[in-house]
Amino acid sequence: MTSKVFYGSPRQTRLCADETLPAKLDLIMGALHLRDRVKKELVCLKLHVGNNIGYSVIHPVFIRKVVQAIKDGGGKPFIVDVDWDVAGCETRGYTTEVLGCPVYPAAGPMDNYHYEHEWEYKNMKTWKVAGMVEDASFLVNFAHVKGHPSCGFGAAFKNIALGCMVGDTRGKIHDTNHYDKYWFKENCSDRALMQKIVDSCPFGAIVFDKKDPDELHLHFEPCNQCMRCQQVAPAGSLKIDPVNFHSFQEACAISTAITLSTFAKEKTVHLALANQMTPVCDCFGFTGMPILNDEGVFGSDDIVALDKAVLDKTAIRPLLLDNVPDCMEPQMIDAHPFSQLHGPFKDPYVVVRYAEQLGLGSQDYELVDVLPFERKGPAPMGYYIAAK
Repeated sequence: MTSKVFYGSPRQTRLCADETLPAKLDLIMGALHLRDRVKKELVCLKLHVGNNIGYSVIHPVFIRKVVQAIKDGGGKPFIVDVDWDVAGCETRGYTTEVLGCPVYPAAGPMDNYHYEHEWEYKNMKTWKVAGMVEDASFLVNFAHVKGHPSCGFGAAFKNIALGCMVGDTRGKIHDTNHYDKYWFKENCSDRALMQKIVDSCPFGAIVFDKKDPDELHLHFEPCNQCMRCQQVAPAGSLKIDPVNFHSFQEACAISTAITLSTFAKEKTVHLALANQMTPVCDCFGFTGMPILNDEGVFGSDDIVALDKAVLDKTAIRPLLLDNVPDCMEPQMIDAHPFSQLHGPFKDPYVVVRYAEQLGLGSQDYELVDVLPFERKGPAPMGYYIAAK
């Protein structure tokens, strides 16, 4: 089945507000009939509000438009994110007065208000959905597209998978990377050789395990699969395998499936803003230079189609190599730019493949441009200031 993904390009034909991204977001919400669907609904608007001094979060102008659309339709909106991000979000402009509705910690101020769901996957059995999310009757998932050190890329799936679970569950999702064994000390018992393996990683991804000095521990986030360690490690001692990297993405698909199962299918809408796309997610609490040019705003009822469309649109753009931090080492391989940045095993398409298998949507989509770009050539600017 082909799903529709509505799209607004960042490009403008004319210098007018009607052709800017917030205006195109309005058109997308109209195409999704959002106002018609939220009457008398308690609407949870899931954002990532960032933290610390990050300023590349979704600008309040966009959020205010979504909030107003929900109100116009007769819905009662509120915004949620994880507790430690919500604390202090007013310093980034996220206040009731600016946005038009309150911002709450998704699982309460102590991160302990939740509902438990059972789904066995690797190290996980119980998943704790944030109570404020599950209590809502309608979900608007508004994601900011970014790079991500665990999986290459974060958008609609990551916004729900991690942001709608309590901290304990988020930690276990990240720990799925370690479920499949990758260090085999019986094949490398020499301490000096283990030190060489540690020293071989320029990113500090390999360390001695803090609980057992005879074990090595791999931090998957900084690892870009450069394979320098494989040139030092004895055969069969350290395995750098896609299964470990993909586990996080499969867990994200499951987590999203659990959260979405608490809503009727017609009562979820997914939006994504692909601008100021920096190397890592807004969790890091700072803003770096963009590593891809802006790609616009997207909306769909199908979360799989939405993230697939975002990936396909960004796949054809080159990395802005001059903007990549010096501590990172892009690999100019035949892969998505986010994989070039974070490594070939951090394939951002993996999560949509797992999610499609779980029945969350379709990778087959039709991209509908809500205001196609026209080539006009030089024209009057239409910029006048009235004299008094």
